[in-house]
Amino acid sequence: MLVLAEAWGSMHWFWQAFGFVAQAMFFCRFLYQWLVSERNRRTVIPIGFWYLSVTGGAMTLIYAIYRWDPPIIMGQAMGLFVYTRNLMLIHRERREAGLEPRFPTAVDVPLGSPENA
Repeated sequence: MLVLAEAWGSMHWFWQAFGFVAQAMFFCRFLYQWLVSERNRRTVIPIGFWYLSVTGGAMTLIYAIYRWDPPIIMGQAMGLFVYTRNLMLIHRERREAGLEPRFPTAVDVPLGSPENA
């Protein structure tokens, strides 16, 4: 029984640390956005803000699932949807503007071409 208690105790500290790192990652998005805005001397939401949001949100969601905290689970899941959708819109806009390459699909690359090798 003592072995189980020790194992749970060490996992408890792991999850506590994971939760703190998740919150730090989520906070970093605000810090990053603020620093970029200060550098540009105007309000800017850089793409890195959305990647930090996804990373911090996903980590916080994992922690909330471990803790089985339904309000936090629901809030983070909804947030992840919004962050991911924003990234999709940003990348689509960049592709359409020719600023980002479009990845070839199976329809774009014929069989037997050097790109398929």
